[in-house]
Amino acid sequence: MVWEGENVVTAARKIIGATNPISADPGSIRGDFGVSIGRNLIHGSDAIETAQREISLWFTDSEQVGWEPVRHSWLYE
Repeated sequence: MVWEGENVVTAARKIIGATNPISADPGSIRGDFGVSIGRNLIHGSDAIETAQREISLWFTDSEQVGWEPVRHSWLYE
């Protein structure tokens, strides 16, 4: 899955949780479902530049769809 948006890396990493499931917040994916670092069940890029490289490993341009909600111009400057 590829996400985009304002502060998307920070937001995604909060949802995913810390790399070590023992340190991950309850309610995060790793905090609720992770067992060990070696058997990590989700990956999230740590920066936009890293994400661009990693996205190209798994997705072609034609597999990515851009979308902007109607309310976008009302919420962001």
